[in-house]
Formats: sequence, C-alpha cells, structure tokens
Amino acid sequence: MKNTKNSVSETGHSKNIANLQDLISFCTAYGDKYNPVKEELKISSLEALYEDALLKLNEAQTKKTLFDNATNQRAEVFKELNPLATKVVNALAVSETNPLMLNNAKSYNKKLQGRTKAKTEAEKSGEETENPTRTISTSQQSYDSKINHFSNLIQVLEQSAAYNPNEEELKIIALQDKLADMKGKNTTLIHANTEYSNARLSRDQVLYNNLTGLCQIAKEVKQYVKSVFGATSPQYKQISSLLFVKRKR
Repeated sequence: MKNTKNSVSETGHSKNIANLQDLISFCTAYGDKYNPVKEELKISSLEALYEDALLKLNEAQTKKTLFDNATNQRAEVFKELNPLATKVVNALAVSETNPLMLNNAKSYNKKLQGRTKAKTEAEKSGEETENPTRTISTSQQSYDSKINHFSNLIQVLEQSAAYNPNEEELKIIALQDKLADMKGKNTTLIHANTEYSNARLSRDQVLYNNLTGLCQIAKEVKQYVKSVFGATSPQYKQISSLLFVKRKR
C-alpha cells in the first residue's frame, strides 16, 4: 500500500500514451477525411509523438529502478553503523586511558546515534518515490553528517596508540573500508537521484507541456475530428471517451 500514489501516477503516464495510440488508429482509419492543416496533428507527427513519449517513459522507469536500487544499497551499508560505532567506543574504553580522547570518541558516537533512523526508514519505504528530490534533500544532510561523524571517530582511533582490538570488524583498516563504502554508496545515490529527476522532467515535457505535450495535442485532435464530423457523429463518439489526464502540479 505504501507505493499506491506512485503506482497510480505511473499508470496515468502509460494510459495517456496507450490512449494516444488508440487515437492515432482511429484517425488513420478516417482516411483522407482526416486532413488537418496543423502539422502537429498529422498522422506522421502523432506517430512520432507516440514513439517519443514511450521512449521518455521507459527512460524514466529505468532511472527510477536505478534510483530505488541505490536507495536500498545506501540504506543497507548504513544500517549497522550505529551499533558498530558503539562497539568501537566500548573497545576504546577498555584500552584507552586518556579521558579526553575517550570523551571525544563518545561525543562523535552520540552524534552518530542521532535521529536519522526514521528518515532512513521513510526513504526505504519508497515515500515520495515519484518525486525523490524532496526525500533526498530532507535526508541527505543526515547521511552526510553520519559520514562526517564516523570519519571523525576513526581519526580519534588513529591517534590512540592503545586502540588495537582483535575483532576484524573493529580494526581501523576495516572501519576505513566501511567509511569508503558509505561515501561511495552515498555518492551513487546522489547521482541516481539527479538522473531520475532529469528523466522525469523530460518525460513530463513530452506528455504535459501546455503547448506541445501529448495531452494538449490529443485534445486538439479531438477538436479537429469534432469540427470535421460533428459533435454527434459516430467518429467523434469513437474518440471522445479516450481520456488524456494532465498531472496535477
């Protein structure tokens, strides 16, 4: 149920494109009687518009899949960060005798244990999936902060001659690898978000531009058929039920 809003939206794009294909088929069947002056309403132009809209829709869906995958991968690499950081501080506490160094480590761990969990889970649930920019903008700061705090924690460990745990996951080199992985997954998601956002802009331009978009052109085709055959004609009745719904901004 969490993705209902997005599912309806994506279905709406596909339905508009499918209805254009039906509209083209009807208009083609009218033969020479369908002969608009406006270039955008000619069959060849409608067919090109259909192909372009289908291409842009597929591109947006592909970018969405990449965005979703990047979101899940980032969430996964950050999932165990908080308990890991706590283990690190506990390992430092049993070896480090410098209270200032231990306090610094505890301070960074406290910041890591902040209130980003809810945002991470909201992102994983697919909230705002159709418009990821808002999700990214509201959660990105928390992920950047976590990376920064974890990096600072590692720097404290590097300065401690006493920190040398036997556990592989707590060793400094393992923590550095973890930090690099976090940074990489975070950057990948940022790029995926940008590409998905741009793909949606391109799709919406083709489908919903007020002058040249699919919905507007379909409306004009209907008007032309109505003017040629009449409002009560069988031809107009064929196409009048084809709905082309513009997105609410």
